Amino acid sequence: MPEAPATATENHGKVLIPIARATISKALGRPYGKTNEDFPWLQEKGASFVTLTQNNRLRGCIGTLEAHRPLLIDVKANAQSAAFRDPRFPALTEAELNITQIEISLLSAMQALAFSSEEDALAQLQPGVDGIVFEFGSYRSTFLPQVWEQLPDANIFMGHLKNKAGLHPDFWDEEVKLYRYSVSKWKENDYKRS
Repeated sequence: MPEAPATATENHGKVLIPIARATISKALGRPYGKTNEDFPWLQEKGASFVTLTQNNRLRGCIGTLEAHRPLLIDVKANAQSAAFRDPRFPALTEAELNITQIEISLLSAMQALAFSSEEDALAQLQPGVDGIVFEFGSYRSTFLPQVWEQLPDANIFMGHLKNKAGLHPDFWDEEVKLYRYSVSKWKENDYKRS
């Protein structure tokens, strides 16, 4: 199983969440206090997802599956995309900003799964732990490990993942590829309580 990024700590969340909120606030023309962008680890390549929720309902989620740019740039770009370019939702408005919560997931490197059938693949999945990438030709989708909270059954999880890729939930082919990853994650609400 892939390991979460070795350097990810509680302090990473305390730095990344305000950076994401400041990025969205600035794009909406709302001032936000100074954020600390001087940590060396922000310049290391990283893959992140930024998830926006309102009243525990998804409002936007965009991310990067593979680390290809500095984490600081990745989080800022994904925060903007989750707020304004998620095709499932209209662009976030200034009126929504105060009721929108931010969650950031920092992804580990992906590992290919080796399997002989869909049943074999499903048996290897670790509910609540694995983020999964589904790939078949040009069809591709992913679910973060957090999605297991809504879809705890591996068969149903996989069916929704295939549907998200644009395929029928019962679809299977020997050319299907699956990858797993883990995340370190931080929710904005966790810091407001402390």
